[in-house]
Amino acid sequence: MDIRIGLADDQQLFLRSLSALISSFPGFSVSAEALNGEEMLLKLRDAEERPHIVLLDVSMPVMDGCMTAERIRISFPEVKTVALSMKQDDDSVLKMLRAGCCAYLLKDIDPHELKWALTQIYSSGYYNAGFIKVNLNRLLLHDQHKQPVITDREREFLKYASSDLTYKQIASKMFLSEKTVDGYREALFSKFNVKSRVGMVLEAVRRDLLRI
Repeated sequence: MDIRIGLADDQQLFLRSLSALISSFPGFSVSAEALNGEEMLLKLRDAEERPHIVLLDVSMPVMDGCMTAERIRISFPEVKTVALSMKQDDDSVLKMLRAGCCAYLLKDIDPHELKWALTQIYSSGYYNAGFIKVNLNRLLLHDQHKQPVITDREREFLKYASSDLTYKQIASKMFLSEKTVDGYREALFSKFNVKSRVGMVLEAVRRDLLRI
């Protein structure tokens, strides 16, 4: 059975090129194309066979990627959503993940990695992109019984870290100094062996320590 892919991007040339690329992958087909989120939702509603995975551009007119991902999560929960963008700032990544996306891919991704990512998303529902600087293979092979010890306050910090709050605002919410919050962040970076806020949040989700 083909892995059906849906694509939503307002740049027509990129949309057509990506569609042709994915269609060339053995075992894949593109079953829906749209120029914005609203159009994609209509196609999902009317489709006889919905895509297994929908790639969403983060910035689109009419309905952007974040809102589209939220609507798909609610109306078509069986469809996995993946963000596809040139943006790689923490805010954009976290917004799309909170909206329900199971991965965040950059538009300059190598075709071989794209195929691998889509395959992983289809089979496991998750793909941790390389730019987040988390060693995916090491994480997947990590002994699940050797979970790092996470304190209650670190769990509380993780919850706030998955939001739009700045570290200064998190400190205020937790009634702590910024220095103490910085200490929680660095401790969790070390425990999870990650180098960014996004990597920390994704690793917490992977370990079932946090739900976005």
